[in-house]
Amino acid sequence: MNNRLTRSTTDRYVAGVCGGIAETYNVDPAVVRIIFIVLTLMGFSGVLAYALMWWVIPENQN
Repeated sequence: MNNRLTRSTTDRYVAGVCGGIAETYNVDPAVVRIIFIVLTLMGFSGVLAYALMWWVIPENQN
């Protein structure tokens, strides 16, 4: 498990937020994306949360 949460530079569709979360916690990125979509459809403000994480989480420099 990676100690620091960073946005992925290799596994990304938009900004690498879901890919970075998946790399940090050693899970499949598809699972993280599906959870994100389900939470968004259930009323969670997913787009706003994603934009905030895009702004706050640094990009992986490796």
